Amino acid sequence: MKARNQQTTRQRLVSDMLEYCWLLVIILLGTVLQVGLTVYLPVLIGQAVDGVISPHRLSIIPPLLVQMIFVIALNAVVQWINPLLTNRLIFSYITDLREKVNHHLNQLPIASIDRFGVGDLVSRVTADSEQLTNGLLMIFNQFLVGILTIIVTILTMAKLDLLMVLIVLVLTPLSLLVARFIAKKSYTFFQEQTKARGAQTQFVEEAFNQETLVQVFNAQPQMVEHFKNLNHHYANVSQKAVFYSSTVNPTTRFVNAIIYALLTGVGAFRIIHGNFTVGQLVTFLNYVNQYTKPFNDISSVMSELQSALACAERLYTILDLPAQEENQHQSFHDNLAGQVSFEHVAFGYEPDKPLMKDLNLRIEAGSKVAVVGPTGAGKSTLINLLMRFYDIDKGEIAIDGIAISQVTRQNLRDQIGMVLQETWLKSATVHDNIAYGNPSASREEVITAAKAANAHFFIKQLPKGYDTYLSDGGASLSQGQRQLITIARVFLKNPKLLILDEATSSIDTRTELLVQDAFDSLMEGKTSFIIAHRLSTIRNADVILVMVQGDIVEHGNHEELMAKKGIYYQMQTAQE
Repeated sequence: MKARNQQTTRQRLVSDMLEYCWLLVIILLGTVLQVGLTVYLPVLIGQAVDGVISPHRLSIIPPLLVQMIFVIALNAVVQWINPLLTNRLIFSYITDLREKVNHHLNQLPIASIDRFGVGDLVSRVTADSEQLTNGLLMIFNQFLVGILTIIVTILTMAKLDLLMVLIVLVLTPLSLLVARFIAKKSYTFFQEQTKARGAQTQFVEEAFNQETLVQVFNAQPQMVEHFKNLNHHYANVSQKAVFYSSTVNPTTRFVNAIIYALLTGVGAFRIIHGNFTVGQLVTFLNYVNQYTKPFNDISSVMSELQSALACAERLYTILDLPAQEENQHQSFHDNLAGQVSFEHVAFGYEPDKPLMKDLNLRIEAGSKVAVVGPTGAGKSTLINLLMRFYDIDKGEIAIDGIAISQVTRQNLRDQIGMVLQETWLKSATVHDNIAYGNPSASREEVITAAKAANAHFFIKQLPKGYDTYLSDGGASLSQGQRQLITIARVFLKNPKLLILDEATSSIDTRTELLVQDAFDSLMEGKTSFIIAHRLSTIRNADVILVMVQGDIVEHGNHEELMAKKGIYYQMQTAQE
């Protein structure tokens, strides 16, 4: 199975490289010219040696020297230009590959992305693509040149002397068999190495992001111990991979040294018997060096090649994940009312573990709906299904009678504004962060949205106001200030439906009251979903949905649910 995966990955790499056919053709022609000049030089050297040994042929030395200088100079120019073209080819391919992977990640369903850790994805896009770059550079700069050199030198040696070349060809397969055996073995370990590197990157990313939490719980020893285990595992699999791949080089050098010594002895014996000249032996031994040297180079490339294939396989794994299908033909009208219905909805994150079995719900347009319940009850799942972050297994979710599965995700999400509990700000100015969902918004529109979210006051206190550059996720701002900026984004978008997932959890009580007033203004006439744990914030909701294990067990307004003295009543009294 692994051999088949390796072969498939190799074929795919070749297919991708053929997309740059003209540049590839020029590189191949340059490589052929380079190899041809390299192989031709020993012929001139052999002729010069015979000319020196035979006094009556000394006249051929000056023109031979001129030819040698010309061949060396032209070869130097080719060897200077060819790597430049190779670098352009490889880096163009890697740039395109990274862009394809990044673009495809943005097209994947959330369910597919959840299969990977953030650090693992970062490792694939950065470290793995870098390793693939190094491997491809070595393939073109050493592997390809080496293969062509072997082919050309065999043909040239065959023309020079068949007996000598037969000795070379008889011993060569031993070197190839050893290299092939070790390459297969090392590929398995390089696959393990890339996985271990991804796991290590994932852990480091998590540890740095949660450093404050680590210190609060004095968890430094266990974090260090966990990293030590990951690091030792990475070191062990890396050592195995490098060890197996490194044994190729000395093994092939040993075999090649035997070939060289044997040919030298045979050549000397034939010179003594007048069947060979000194110049021919010099030429042939030069060819043997040129012939055996690529085996040494190729063996040193093997480790990089196997590692590059393993990295390419991890990148292709992402590209092979099925993207979200968008074959819908309907779209929502501009005057969307906002009536939402769930009809016989069934869903589970895993096929054999259903969370929702038969959910039925009808929300009238313009209603203010609160969703409450214990942790894991399905509150966020309800929102994820409405946003089509996940697709339902059965049933139908509709807005104004139009099934959301019949419209594109972009058209659906254009109608909905969402404020999450987790704040995220990109590395950009305050203006750009507020205008994230509407980059063409004017400064006046951004300021209006910031004022509505009660963020304008503190933004004006910043060094450059709305032009203040925020780096590292807005680390210079407080958690509450970051939350206000994310709320201002939604004010600027002015959506038809609104989702608030603990949107005021990071804001002080006084600011929360101001923001709540602004939300009331924003939610006026819009269908709004509010996920809340602090029940005091949702008492004036039109409908309160109480969820337990994926089902709605109670619904009604605050007064009605308190009168029932059920689960909502128990939750309310527990917080008072």
